[in-house]
Amino acid sequence: MVATENQFEHFIETDADWFSDIELKVADIERELCEWRESRARDPAGDRTQALIDRGRRTARPRSIKQRPVRRYPARDHTGRARAGRRSRSRRRGRIAIWSAAGLAVLAIGAMIVLRKGPSWPPSVATVQREIATACQNPNVGSEPGQVNFACGKDTSQILWVFSLMTSNNDPGYADPKTGRRGLEPIAPAQGGQIAWSLNLHHPYNPLDPVDSLTVAARAINNIIGGATLTGASGRPAIQPGLESKPENCARYTGSSAVVSRAGFPSLCASPVTSREGRAALVADVYQRWMPGAGAVAAQNVSVLFQNAGNPGDPQVQAILKALPHPGR
Repeated sequence: MVATENQFEHFIETDADWFSDIELKVADIERELCEWRESRARDPAGDRTQALIDRGRRTARPRSIKQRPVRRYPARDHTGRARAGRRSRSRRRGRIAIWSAAGLAVLAIGAMIVLRKGPSWPPSVATVQREIATACQNPNVGSEPGQVNFACGKDTSQILWVFSLMTSNNDPGYADPKTGRRGLEPIAPAQGGQIAWSLNLHHPYNPLDPVDSLTVAARAINNIIGGATLTGASGRPAIQPGLESKPENCARYTGSSAVVSRAGFPSLCASPVTSREGRAALVADVYQRWMPGAGAVAAQNVSVLFQNAGNPGDPQVQAILKALPHPGR
């Protein structure tokens, strides 16, 4: 490229070309110096020497450039490869960043799906479950004298909070203005007091104390299932049969109508109630015995809640909870 300024021509060259030109000039000077030495040896005159010196100065002086403008030049091969390498590394880093961001987004979405709150039982259920654990430590909650303990069984104790949820919305301070019953269990305070006496509670029975109320409820449920032997007015034992005292009920609960009878004891089913269907039928029958006036629909609803204690998202469960007088407490 040639630029004209103040009527002088200046060659604008790359740094590499300028250094190459200097190298050529140096080589010329060395050659001429050699010639000068030879000529000096032949002709000691000083004119030749001065001429060579002046010529060397003229040829070695770089071209005057007032201002070297900034210019981008095509890179050499090795520079091009380096730049291409840098661009390649930059692209790789960009791809890694994109994939990392995408991975984090997928993990975040997965976490949201996993941790997303789904249908659940009312918060009061967890409270009552803790109170049931305390109530069931009482060693006298089993039926007398058969020692049936369905209410505090490892896989069946949900009957207590299901009944409490249906009858009192898990509110230990519940009071029914129509019947006068109070607390979690659907029996009158006088009846609860009679049951509490046989439980050897550490203080007088208080139907508004949730642990007392649940302990009484557990004993009442077990007596309904296994029956009880009481002392009659004459002083003789009075046997009150339970649901398992009837062969037809045992056929529904266990698949066998066989019963076991002992003198002074209520009859019990010869086989334990272990099937899902058998327990569901037993729970429905207990509820109708325990909750005076409860219809078949209410009993069926209780049975559904009992069977789905670990599955609150079941559509039937959600429909039942929404229909409760005060759901979600």
